Amino acid sequence: MSGSCGRNPPPFPDNDDQEAELDARVLDSDEDDDEGEDIFTGARSKPITPTSAPDEGDIFSEEGSYIRSDVHHATNGLHSDEELDLFTEATVELTLTNTTSQGRREIIGPTASACNTTHIPNSILKPSIVTKTMEELEEEESGDQFELNIAVTNPEKIGDGMNAYMSYKVSTQTTLPMFLNKTFSVRRRFSDFLGLYEKISAKHSLLGCIIPPPPQKSVVGMTKVKVGKEDSSSAEFVEKRRAALERYLQRVVAHPSLLQDPDVREFLERDELPRAVNTQTLSGPGLLKMINRASDAVNKMTIKMNESDNWFESKLQEVENEEQLLRRLHAAVDSLVNHRKELCSNTAVFSKSVAMLGSVEENSALSRALSQLAEVEDKMEQLHQQQAFSDFFILAELLADYVRLLGAVRCCFEQRMKVWQRLQEAQSTLQKKREAEAKLLWANKPEKLQQAKDDINEWESKVNQYERDFERVTCTVRKEVLRFEKEKARDFKQHIVKYLESLLHTQHRLVKCWEAFLPEAKAIA
Repeated sequence: MSGSCGRNPPPFPDNDDQEAELDARVLDSDEDDDEGEDIFTGARSKPITPTSAPDEGDIFSEEGSYIRSDVHHATNGLHSDEELDLFTEATVELTLTNTTSQGRREIIGPTASACNTTHIPNSILKPSIVTKTMEELEEEESGDQFELNIAVTNPEKIGDGMNAYMSYKVSTQTTLPMFLNKTFSVRRRFSDFLGLYEKISAKHSLLGCIIPPPPQKSVVGMTKVKVGKEDSSSAEFVEKRRAALERYLQRVVAHPSLLQDPDVREFLERDELPRAVNTQTLSGPGLLKMINRASDAVNKMTIKMNESDNWFESKLQEVENEEQLLRRLHAAVDSLVNHRKELCSNTAVFSKSVAMLGSVEENSALSRALSQLAEVEDKMEQLHQQQAFSDFFILAELLADYVRLLGAVRCCFEQRMKVWQRLQEAQSTLQKKREAEAKLLWANKPEKLQQAKDDINEWESKVNQYERDFERVTCTVRKEVLRFEKEKARDFKQHIVKYLESLLHTQHRLVKCWEAFLPEAKAIA
């Protein structure tokens, strides 16, 4: 047995001294393995042993298991308080210098030796947990270092008859060094705005950017303006279009990528632009129909993306649900605007009727009271009209804009789907090319092997390029959606506060009018 093992067994103790020495060693080893008592604190600690080897970016919990650092997918890139509680006992300092392809910074896990041996208070780790999107980091670094104000004013009718069109003054005031002057203005027609959308959409929509849609076309409203029918509806149509064009330009220049586009700078600075053509389907119902058709086509696709990250699927569902809800809310607000307009017209009729009744009343006190009531009702009409404008321009137009913007957001997801499909098709073609090469090898046809290898190399380069395109579009779409949600929250807050202030102001003026009339009503004998 000893010959097979290559060594002799340990000798048995020959005397009592050797037995005592062995007993002492056993006792010492038992005491050392007891609980690992700390001689400085008296605290007993157990070594941390991870259950499995972590990947890069994993963070160990106190029980030894590890927690993925990409848990932010469930919260759109932001950690909640519950997630922070997972690290209350962690003590390892973490670095935040790794930037992922999705445009955000992630936590890099500690070293294995640190995980297995250290235990530091929560105050050290907790400040390092906060992750920020790239947009927030860029915003903090840049801040409000420049000013860019754009206004669309002075609509002017050019020409006569059906060849007439409206021209608008686009004024820009900025401190950006990319512009030649600090203050400048140009004249633009409606088709120029649509041409700008066509140019920037052709370049940036393929990259996954959210392109703000232009305002709607209105054949009826513009026809009234062309034939020279001067009424309140024509003036209201021109004002609505002017405000919509101004909001459109402001959303375009608020986009960091679109602002750098030379076509945008040319639109704002150049005196004369080439005539824009083929803009019939670029706005209004035509654009919405195009977006809906593209969405339906994507929904009918039998290929389903195998998403490892369900963030995109959940976000797309949120966008579709929100779009439907905003459509319903916009319809309700539109009904409110029409109701207030009817209230204005009915109040005007009532005011005239009371004034006529006061003029034929023989009782002087009653006649004076009726005349005062007619004046109050006339003020009521003006206040209702002002509030109707506030309902429309502050609230209704905001909802209409975001219904169109959510359609543009869906286009970003659809563009990502198209890039993914192109990648899948390229991978499938590459697999077929490799199978063809294997068949040539099996059939012993060396004259065709070189061409097969060239085809494989070509499609391998295409697959690599499409993979990079998909990663880039994925990163862009994620950043665009996060930026859109941030701007949407800020925009809705500002407009709703402004709308509530307008309601409060209108109600205060109504109360003052009735309080002033009350003594006249009590003075009637």
